[in-house]
Amino acid sequence: MPRYALYFAPPNDSPLWAAGVRWLGRDPESREMIAPPTVHGLPPARQRQLTESPRRYGWHATLKAPFTLAEGFSIDDLIVEVERFCARREVFPLPTLEVGSLEGFLALVPARTANTMQELAAQCVEFFDPLRAPLSPADRARRDPSILSARQRDHLERWGYPYVMDEFRFHLTLTERLGAADAAALQPWLERYFAEALDETTQVDGVAVFEEPAAGSAFRLVRRVGFGG
Repeated sequence: MPRYALYFAPPNDSPLWAAGVRWLGRDPESREMIAPPTVHGLPPARQRQLTESPRRYGWHATLKAPFTLAEGFSIDDLIVEVERFCARREVFPLPTLEVGSLEGFLALVPARTANTMQELAAQCVEFFDPLRAPLSPADRARRDPSILSARQRDHLERWGYPYVMDEFRFHLTLTERLGAADAAALQPWLERYFAEALDETTQVDGVAVFEEPAAGSAFRLVRRVGFGG
């Protein structure tokens, strides 16, 4: 069964989109593989290893995490609901971002509190939940409730994902979880690499629908739906 996710994807004509897809080495919209930039002292094979998961998921920030559609719903139904959701919202600037460490992996994270993104993500989680199939036992086991807080377990049962609402942290993932040496080497390089893109204002102009066609396959961007109809 395919899974779908609702993401923020930077506009595809923005410097932030270009920098991100090049860093990860894959454009999830055109579905092209791209030669990533060279990091001095980091072998290309090791670089690809350190970006494997974010490359598979595609350059994005999560609004509603991947889910299977509930029985009776199709991708066309999901698109209609995304259009309805987006028609009521207006474009706003992306909060200022910086390269930071988030639970061991490097990501672009807000430099200060990002209430607008927090609110947008919470609205997405709630609005689209009727289209989500209930968690299967395998889905629940994959999240390993034993390592979650009580609040995160509540969110997992209610929303199908533990890191939502008050547990949500907006970010665009750059790497796998890193050891101290890899993180110390990569963070300054990534700060320089993304500096120009982060100097420009990026607009949050809609919601991107991503699809995982089969378990373990690369996610692809199947539709951008703009705010304001």
